Amino acid sequence: GSFMLVNTSGRFAGQKAHLLLPHLKENDTHCIDFHYYVSSKSGSSPGTLNIYVKVNDGPIGNPVWNTSITATWNKAELAISTFWPNFYQVVFEVVTSGHSGYVAIDEVKVLGHPCTKTPHFLRLQSVEVNAGQFATFQCTANGGTESGDRLWLQGIHVRDAPLKDIKVFNFRRFVALFSVVNATKRDAGSYRCMIRTEGGVGVSNYAELIVKEPPVPIAPPQLSSVGATYLWIQLNANSINGDGPIIQREVEYRTASGSWYDIQPVDSTSYKIGHLDPDTEYEISVLLTRPGEGGTGSPGPALKTRTKCADPMRGPRKLEVVEIKSRQITICWEPFGYNVTRCHRYNLTVHYRYQAGGQEQVREEVSWDTESSHPQHTITNLSPYTNVSIKLVLMNPEGRKESQELVVQTDEDVPSAVPLESIQGSTFEEKIFLQWREPVQTYGVITLYEV
Repeated sequence: GSFMLVNTSGRFAGQKAHLLLPHLKENDTHCIDFHYYVSSKSGSSPGTLNIYVKVNDGPIGNPVWNTSITATWNKAELAISTFWPNFYQVVFEVVTSGHSGYVAIDEVKVLGHPCTKTPHFLRLQSVEVNAGQFATFQCTANGGTESGDRLWLQGIHVRDAPLKDIKVFNFRRFVALFSVVNATKRDAGSYRCMIRTEGGVGVSNYAELIVKEPPVPIAPPQLSSVGATYLWIQLNANSINGDGPIIQREVEYRTASGSWYDIQPVDSTSYKIGHLDPDTEYEISVLLTRPGEGGTGSPGPALKTRTKCADPMRGPRKLEVVEIKSRQITICWEPFGYNVTRCHRYNLTVHYRYQAGGQEQVREEVSWDTESSHPQHTITNLSPYTNVSIKLVLMNPEGRKESQELVVQTDEDVPSAVPLESIQGSTFEEKIFLQWREPVQTYGVITLYEV
């Protein structure tokens, strides 16, 4: 049994004295008990007695037990569950307060069996979580616990965690649950279970909290080929920020304008996104998932790309005549939109043909009135009393579609003059007989010549 006596007289506050036990390495929980005494004539504490349990010559950590005043000799137990092959060292420390008195430790005994008054812990397992999740440590102990006991999860270089829940099975076994909430990389490190009872303190082995960052691709996906309703992409997700292993890949794609989006699971390095709208800009990014709750990372950088135009669905419909004059015809048709044009860039041309001077004339004009709710177009400079065949042609970069053909006759118009040189007269005694050629342009059926 080791002995330590510290006389604090004449010492200023903050001076330290240490008693170090030899390194111990055990296969099972065992008990160290000791007697201690902290006293002064003035009634003010002469100092604080701290006990540390240092594992594998690592950091000394925080005290597992401390006291600052006892007028008599007391006995306390340390139930230490640091299992082989780990070894540990118990350090007794006295920190003076500046008041006179004595702090003593005596009869320090290392017992080869569990403590009688203090529960001892079973081996604590390490916990792995994804960042942002709750990490729960299960501290299972042999022995009973009273309402006055203090339970906590003690960390090295990380914050302690408070008790979340306790399940008592019987007077010989309980489980204490501790949660590190919204765990970040800063919370990763070594933790151990602690219980402080009236009779002493129980200490478990250190276990690791491992915090993994969900994976995020560094680069956007790459475009392989483009169609009107599909995009082939390479996921390009081998380089990541965060941690693997990657157990699931998903492609998230959304329209650049508007709120529509979709997510598809993908099991290969390339993927065809189908059922898209033609001539529409999409933003495509990759989501990666590692094991565990909350293992899906945020979307990686987005690829922005546009689908091609598709062939128009059909030609314009319901081509009708609004007004017929002798030299112009106004037509209208059913309005149409993107669902017919299948492209935001298109044009509509009016094609018409008619006979003039024994030859067929073929013309086309662009109609600019395509956005209107009552679209119409007027063809001018026509010949009166002529059959005109009219059709509309809808064109985009991918193809063309025609309307049905409409045949319209222009109205009649005033005929041109009778050619003067064609008028011939034959004179008789009581009459003059005239004959002449038809006008160059009759512009209709001539119903009457007046002389």
